[in-house]
Amino acid sequence: MAVREILKMGDPRLLRVAPPLSADAFDSDALHLLVSDLLDTMRAVNGAGLAAPQIGVDLQVVVFGSRDTNPRYPDRPQVPPTVLLNPVITPLVEAEEWDWEGCLSLPGMRGVVPRWSRIRYTGFDQYGDPIDRTVDGFHARVVQHECDHLIGKLYPMRMRDFTQFGYTDVLFPGVAAAEDD
Repeated sequence: MAVREILKMGDPRLLRVAPPLSADAFDSDALHLLVSDLLDTMRAVNGAGLAAPQIGVDLQVVVFGSRDTNPRYPDRPQVPPTVLLNPVITPLVEAEEWDWEGCLSLPGMRGVVPRWSRIRYTGFDQYGDPIDRTVDGFHARVVQHECDHLIGKLYPMRMRDFTQFGYTDVLFPGVAAAEDD
């Protein structure tokens, strides 16, 4: 429906904790409009995911996934397009994987972030149907990154080594500059 403005790091709205949706909000016109706006916005900037708080909406709603190769993540496996409400993440291993992340709320920057390598996530789709998936790798990273937005965390808050944080065009010279997520 509409491409919305994405809030940038420094905006205090990104630090708030989003409340869960009530059951009567599922399959509502307002929710479908929000999901449509999130998907339109994510696709317009080639994002791997987007959380409602990133567009100033304090609700536990995230969208993520790709249908085709994402030009910002050309070497990453595809992630099924998903709308996830009221998510719960359960780590299935203690092992963490360290990898580069970006964020639409920190355009032009990347950092190495530790994330659980294998997780189970549960929640609901926009119709109220349950979602229960066990995933690993990039899929697990994307879910954890987006769900962090629901608790007021941006990826630099998870970083442990700030020598691996900087502007994409400086860290990866010669690679086409693009907004990060």
